Amino acid sequence: MGSTPQPRRGNTRQRIQDVALELFAEQGYEKTSLREIAERLQVTKAALYYHFKTKEDILSSIFEDLNRPVEELLEWGREQPRTLETKKEILVRYSEALKAAAPLFVFMQENQAAVRELSIGPTMKERAIALVGLIKDPDAQLTDQVRCFTALFAMHAGMMALGDAEGDPEEKRKAALEVAFELVTKAHDPGPTA
Repeated sequence: MGSTPQPRRGNTRQRIQDVALELFAEQGYEKTSLREIAERLQVTKAALYYHFKTKEDILSSIFEDLNRPVEELLEWGREQPRTLETKKEILVRYSEALKAAAPLFVFMQENQAAVRELSIGPTMKERAIALVGLIKDPDAQLTDQVRCFTALFAMHAGMMALGDAEGDPEEKRKAALEVAFELVTKAHDPGPTA
């Protein structure tokens, strides 16, 4: 009997996150209230407060849960040699993490102003910089640094900007990954400088 409440709390927590993200996407973060989240869940505000005190607490928990693979990727990548194969594997794993966290990234794209003001904004920026640090060489020329940043954001664009374009989402993700590979490959071995 002692273990029964824990799974229920986890399920409730997940339901709150799902409904909140759905409402944030529908109405925008700023226009969504805790009362509306509670009403959509058909629970009291007190029940909602038991799990989360603020909207930002809900959003932060969603962010941390969906971005756990990125944290794991950063830890793994720091232990690896800086080979082209490692850099490509980092991009593959990041692409998978983006795919799994697509609802959050779509929300963030549509609510950029609100996200910048919240605690997750600086964290997202730090993680992006850390990821680029794993795929660029420490002494990379400026153009190669730009290639590495562009590689990372090509995958974001592939998920968000191409979201409305016709075609299979998986094909679009693979196409964005292919472009990212080309950019990182060029940055890894830029050839003779002009």
